[in-house]
Amino acid sequence: MSDKSRESSAEVDQEREHRLSDAYHRMLNEVTEDLEKLEDKTSKAVTGALENARDRVQKASDLTREEAHEVMDYLRRDLQDLGAYLDSRSEDWRSWLRIDLGLIEASIKSALERIADRTRVEITELTARAQVMGEWRTGEITGPGELLCKQCGHAVHMTRVGRIPPCSNCHNTSFRRGPGGTEAE
Repeated sequence: MSDKSRESSAEVDQEREHRLSDAYHRMLNEVTEDLEKLEDKTSKAVTGALENARDRVQKASDLTREEAHEVMDYLRRDLQDLGAYLDSRSEDWRSWLRIDLGLIEASIKSALERIADRTRVEITELTARAQVMGEWRTGEITGPGELLCKQCGHAVHMTRVGRIPPCSNCHNTSFRRGPGGTEAE
């Protein structure tokens, strides 16, 4: 592959990561707003809010249907993991992140606070589903938090929404949430 081809491929990858990260932000905000308006805070309502957010964000952006669904799955996985964490521990949800809250983008922090504080019951109902989606892989988009390499245990600290890199220690591509999160194997 020529240098120009590599540069072009890297630019396409960066542009896609930016689009998916932006869509993750927008979907999280849409879901948060929808859930704040709902009286019914069941698992079905959360799923509906996610699907509605996916459709609205896809229509308002240049995402393909497949990309919008992919981002919705990433957001669902992160919310399910948060729900499982809240269900299994009495600690504050902020320990789930295992990073300095000052590093988190204000909009993500605000949305997570609103979801964690106001919708704990409905997120808790998603605990069983979290068992299915307990693995994070290189190239996927995720929110802030600590991921541990499944091969060597090295911590990857995600300080913002973005693509998960390979483990900087062993180059493995499979992770689980840090000590504060849940692991489903």
